[in-house]
Amino acid sequence: MMMVSSKTFSSLQFFTLFYLFTVAFASTEEAIALLKWKATFKNQNNSLLASWTPSSNTCEDWYGIVCFNGRVNRLNITNSRVIGNLYAFPFSSLPFLENLNLSMNNFSGTIPPEISNLTNLVYLDLNSNQISGTIPQQIGSLAKLQILHIFDNHLNGSIPEEIGYLRSLTKLSLGRNFLTGSIPASFGNLNNLSFLLLHNNQLSGSIPEEIGYLRSLTKLSVGMNFLTGSIPASLGNLSNLSFLYLYDNHFSSSIPREIGYLRSLTDLHLGNNSLTGSIPASLGNLSNLSGLYLYNNNLSGSIPEEIGHLRSLSILHLSNNSLNGSIPASLGKLKNLSILILFYNHLSGTIPEEIGNLRSLTILALGVNSLSGSIPASLGNLNNLSSLILFDNHLSGTIPEEIGNLRSLTMLALGRNFLSGSIPASLGNLNNLSHMFLNDNNLKGEVPQCLGNISGLQLLMMSHNNLSGELPSSISNLTSLRILNLGRNNLRGAIPQCFGNIRSLQVFDMQNNKLSGTLPTNFSIGSSLISLNLHGNELEGRIPRSLSNCKKLQVLDLGDNHLNDTFPMWLGALTELRVLRLTSNKLHGPIRSSGTEIMFPDLRIIDLSNNAFSKDLSTSMFQHLKGMRTIDQTMKLPSYEGNGDYLDSVVVVSKGLKLEVVRIWSLYTVIDLSNNKFEGHIPGVLGDLIAIRVLNLSHNRLQGHIPPSLGSLSVVESLDLSFNQLSGEIPQQLASLTSLEFLNLSHNYLQGCIPQGPQFHTFERNSYEGNDGLRGFPVSKGCGNDPVSETNYTVSALEDQERNSEFFNDFWKAALMGYGSGLCIGLSIIYFLISTGNLRWLARIIEELEHKIIMRRRKKQRGQGNYRGRNNRF
Repeated sequence: MMMVSSKTFSSLQFFTLFYLFTVAFASTEEAIALLKWKATFKNQNNSLLASWTPSSNTCEDWYGIVCFNGRVNRLNITNSRVIGNLYAFPFSSLPFLENLNLSMNNFSGTIPPEISNLTNLVYLDLNSNQISGTIPQQIGSLAKLQILHIFDNHLNGSIPEEIGYLRSLTKLSLGRNFLTGSIPASFGNLNNLSFLLLHNNQLSGSIPEEIGYLRSLTKLSVGMNFLTGSIPASLGNLSNLSFLYLYDNHFSSSIPREIGYLRSLTDLHLGNNSLTGSIPASLGNLSNLSGLYLYNNNLSGSIPEEIGHLRSLSILHLSNNSLNGSIPASLGKLKNLSILILFYNHLSGTIPEEIGNLRSLTILALGVNSLSGSIPASLGNLNNLSSLILFDNHLSGTIPEEIGNLRSLTMLALGRNFLSGSIPASLGNLNNLSHMFLNDNNLKGEVPQCLGNISGLQLLMMSHNNLSGELPSSISNLTSLRILNLGRNNLRGAIPQCFGNIRSLQVFDMQNNKLSGTLPTNFSIGSSLISLNLHGNELEGRIPRSLSNCKKLQVLDLGDNHLNDTFPMWLGALTELRVLRLTSNKLHGPIRSSGTEIMFPDLRIIDLSNNAFSKDLSTSMFQHLKGMRTIDQTMKLPSYEGNGDYLDSVVVVSKGLKLEVVRIWSLYTVIDLSNNKFEGHIPGVLGDLIAIRVLNLSHNRLQGHIPPSLGSLSVVESLDLSFNQLSGEIPQQLASLTSLEFLNLSHNYLQGCIPQGPQFHTFERNSYEGNDGLRGFPVSKGCGNDPVSETNYTVSALEDQERNSEFFNDFWKAALMGYGSGLCIGLSIIYFLISTGNLRWLARIIEELEHKIIMRRRKKQRGQGNYRGRNNRF
């Protein structure tokens, strides 16, 4: 017995030693293979992998390595800043590897098909790398795989059908790649799948009905793809589903009522599709739902009352649809609701008082609907409200004083309604307010001084109201204010000097008020001002030189005031200035360039019309307008336009009409110097400004010929040179202006043939009237077929005119010689002329007198507008 036991013990020792020997040998092989892979990394000095050395113990010392029975079982080097690829990875040398996590590194290249050698792999995580290429179909051989994450890489191509063979798979994450093709129907075989994340790809086709077989599924995310078709009703079988994300696709048809069977659902996100029909009342059964997102679809009908049963709901986002009817009062029962967004629909009726019961509400957005009635005072109970957005409705009545109780409010948007009464002083209590929109209402009274207490206010919009009184100086205390728009009111008095010190101010719009006095003279160095619009007031004095401190200024509109100054050539140093409007003031004198190299380099609109500028047009200034030398330049919008906070607009005279142009830099390039006293010739350099769309030099004293270079203005739409003293022929080059829609050359001394071309055939006689020497369509039938006879006729007429003029002078000399004999001789001469019938000289006298009378009338008309403007808005 002792002999057997001894032999048995010896055998156990032998097998133990053999096992330990083979294990040690195998671990050495794995270590060598991993070191070879590490040697391919581009950052060999990686501190986290410094422990990977031949002299250290692989299983005990190496970072990220876990062994089982001496073999590498887990390799986890997530977020280790490794830069490399998988081509040298020892797939064949790690047969016992179950867990491989290489996520959040900088691995690139493709996934080798040899990955199929990791037959014991249970967990594979390659998330957040730079891996590209297609997913190898060999990955379908990893029968034990439970978790597959290749999220956030650069994968392309289609998803292999073979992934549907991985019956053990519980989580599949392939989102944030560039995968194309359809979702494989074989996914319907993955009975254990709980997570299916395919969002942020380029997948197309429809969702396979087979997805409805995945009864273990808890999260389905296929958002931000190009999926089409209808939402399968079979998804209603996924009783364990808690997240359903189908947003940002092209799904059409209606929302299946079967979605209402998903009692475990907490988030339903179907936004940004093309869904139609009504919102199913069955959604009221989703008692666990916390987020319902149906925005940006084509849904119609009313909001179901049953939505008020979703007591767990915290977010309801139904904007940008065609929903109608009234807002259900039942929504007032959603005590957990924090965000209610219903804007851009066709909702009508009043705002339910019950909305004031939603004490958890932080955002209430009901704008751009047809809501009427007054703003409920109960909204003052919403102590947590940060955004109240009711703009663009039909709300009337006054702004409730209770709104001033909303101390957490950061945005108040009540613009574009029919609100009346005065602005409540209680709004001065909104210390956290950053944006206030009260524009386009019927508000009256004064601007409350207490608004200057809202220290964090960045945007104040009160334009298009009936506000009166003076501009409160307390507003200058708002050191964070970026946009101040009180335009189109009835404000009076002077602009407080302290407004020039608001260094944060980007937009100052006080246009079309009744402000008087002078402009602030203390615009400070470092000013952020981008747009200054004081058009249409009663401001006097000079243009302050301190504006040169506003280096970021892009729009300056001081038109339609009583400013009395010379041209501010020093503004040319503002390199970002794009719009300069000084129209309808008392500006005078010549425009002289300063000789500086930089002068108005980015100007797009210059309007100096209706002033008293004189002398010759400055050729050198036009030479500096580099911004008008390139067509359709890409121009960066100011930050406030990009955000939609404020849109710059100016009025330009184009095609004989007054047009209000919005987003001015991307649409119009204008030079308007009309109704001044400019003399001399039209500079030929204007032809180099090929981006001009409107050129108006009318009602001046310009002489000489029309420059042929104007034929280079290929995009010009409106050209007005009327009421000047231009002579010569109309340049034939103008006939090539295919964009020209309006031409006015009337009341000059032009002669010769009118050019013929596609656009010139559209102009009527009034484009040329007052130029007696012009011939051709539409003034006359033609210019004559015989150029020789035309020339002879002209020479003969000139000789007759000269002869009769000399005779006329001799006649009056004779007629005035003496009282007695001179009178007899004069009468004899008259009798002789009448008897011979040569009265052509008399016709010439009458024509000359008529011409002088007409010119006197023109001079009286100068300074008066000849266009009856109508306001259009682009």
